[in-house]
Amino acid sequence: YSNGPRASPVVGNGRVFFQGVTAWLTCLDLESGKLIWRRDLKTQFKVPDNFFGKGSNPLLWDDQLIVNVGGSEGVCVASFNASDGAVRWIAEDEWGASYSSPVRSEIHGKEVCLVFTGGESRPPTGGLLIIDPVNGNVLSRFPWRSTNYESANAVPPVPLPDNRVFLSECYEKGGVIIEFDKAFNPEIVWNNPSINLHWMTPVENNGFLYGISGRHQRGAEIFCMELDTCEIQWKERAHWLYEIGGTERRLELFRGSFVLIEGDFLSLSEFGSLVWLKMDENGWKIISKSQLFFASGSWTLPSLSKGLLYVMQNETDRLSGKGPRLLCFDLRHTE
Repeated sequence: YSNGPRASPVVGNGRVFFQGVTAWLTCLDLESGKLIWRRDLKTQFKVPDNFFGKGSNPLLWDDQLIVNVGGSEGVCVASFNASDGAVRWIAEDEWGASYSSPVRSEIHGKEVCLVFTGGESRPPTGGLLIIDPVNGNVLSRFPWRSTNYESANAVPPVPLPDNRVFLSECYEKGGVIIEFDKAFNPEIVWNNPSINLHWMTPVENNGFLYGISGRHQRGAEIFCMELDTCEIQWKERAHWLYEIGGTERRLELFRGSFVLIEGDFLSLSEFGSLVWLKMDENGWKIISKSQLFFASGSWTLPSLSKGLLYVMQNETDRLSGKGPRLLCFDLRHTE
């Protein structure tokens, strides 16, 4: 695998937490950048390298940090004290680490941690674990993983109303909605193999779920799904014409990402197009667009903070020749 990193930094309690591609878990002081603690998870838990190294974000939950470790001896998920990195609890399971990040949720009034596991393994195994964040007890297991060896789960689980959870993988099984009873027994209420998200996190808004499905760049489609009926309202490729180097080309969102901002959607395409979208159950409409750069592999979800948008350019810009870089754009309106 390439150098990474793949996981995003997590900020809280005056500190920054992040996991490197080789499974180093690090905590820095936010203001000074001083190292507070560091743990070599690969050595401690015998973590295998897997296809792309480590790429799951840690989850900061009050005073603990929850990580999908995926160690070789059944250490699937672990909690660490945010203050010093000491192990608080371990959730043991044979399912390994995925590239999906743990998510905080509530089911039947109980706070739980959702972890969509499943990386490189023979035979391929993985699925959703519902974990008690207090002690690491596994409350429920729901298998959801392609039978193909060369596959991995990467989409974060999405908590839904009515004690439901949305999952998706792009290699075989596609999308699924599971409903849990009070004993955390799972029941499939909907499944559609064509809603096969690769890594982007779908967004719930006003009772509808919006995302981009498709394993490959070509053919990726944005979709809208009504959550009450589990019906797909529409599903199509989002495209437009753009002049590059004197030649008009058809660009698309491809396997892009969505950020919901004040009711509209900001999308970064796979090739560096920044697109404002209006989307509802009737369809999608482009409000405005800008080509930030022309570089493939723009897979990192942008981050918006105080009107400033941070974007990762992961490959060399084919227009300017500038290499990978972190860019900041001012979205604040001035009078």
